Amino acid sequence: MRRVFVILAAFGVLAAACGSSNGGGTTPPTTGPTTGTTSGTTSTSGPTGTSGASGTSGTSGTSGSTGTGLANCTPDKLHLVKAGQLTVGTDNPAYPPWFSGGSPKGSMWKVDDPNNGKGLESAVAFEVAKRLGFSKDQVQWVVAPFNQTYAPGSKNYDFAIEQISYTPKRAQAVDFSDSYYDVNQALVAVKGTPAASATTIADLKKLKLAAPIGTTAYTFITDVIKPDTEPGAYNTLSDTVAALNAHQIDAMVVDLPTALYIADPFVQEVKNSTVVGQFQNPAGGGTTDHVAMAFQKGNPLVTCVNAALAAMKADGTLAHLQDLWLSQKTNVGTVPVIKT
Repeated sequence: MRRVFVILAAFGVLAAACGSSNGGGTTPPTTGPTTGTTSGTTSTSGPTGTSGASGTSGTSGTSGSTGTGLANCTPDKLHLVKAGQLTVGTDNPAYPPWFSGGSPKGSMWKVDDPNNGKGLESAVAFEVAKRLGFSKDQVQWVVAPFNQTYAPGSKNYDFAIEQISYTPKRAQAVDFSDSYYDVNQALVAVKGTPAASATTIADLKKLKLAAPIGTTAYTFITDVIKPDTEPGAYNTLSDTVAALNAHQIDAMVVDLPTALYIADPFVQEVKNSTVVGQFQNPAGGGTTDHVAMAFQKGNPLVTCVNAALAAMKADGTLAHLQDLWLSQKTNVGTVPVIKT
């Protein structure tokens, strides 16, 4: 998956360029049930060895009331890049529904300002921070380009949260938290085109498909769909959207929440677009793709973040946030499964 959202229709500043993540005032998606993939077990979520159910229910490898627990996870005991402050990284722009509420005049954030607590990832980050004993004022957001979040080396943040899919390869370079959301990939195309009528993966073989490079969406194209034509690899989601709008590609693959937003009839980042269908992702031994926070390798903070996430799952907070920001009842409607 990955962080992927554009607001071209809502924000003229992106209409021509189509960037990769944030820029003016937006309204959050409609609320309602979650996006259909909010439960079920995932594969091991990171090199810490914790595993368990992700999404809205289930238990993770650590919990708020057992093991290390949250009692030992207070700001004075945590391994932080800056003492007394939780530093969180995300890309800029930051897009809905992962971030929302717009960006005030003069802000460094181009689309949505993560400091407002709106959107799934902003809300999850602040909720985790609260459970670790930080006030909202003690959370500092910094820009973390997506492709650097799973690269080895030192980080200037405690964790990054920007639709970073867990993969075993990435886990060799960085540590991951447990999942805070499971999601399928989906196909977006222009209505009335051959891609829009596809019902099986075989129907996609002869099409020119594309996704942002370095994302699990791109890997899904190359490893699962395996089209006859080399897929388009764009630097950003916005570039991919621009290519589809310019009819340079036949369709694009993105995570389902992103697809629902892109094709929303009141947004239409891809003009006259539709979510053709979603894929049952076979990655990770048959589980769906899942996103997690990424940490510098060896950072012990991941244990406490997992404890906070486990508590959020247990008391229903994570389910509520998923319902609020990643609603299945969007203006797109039900999305069928593309058959293998």
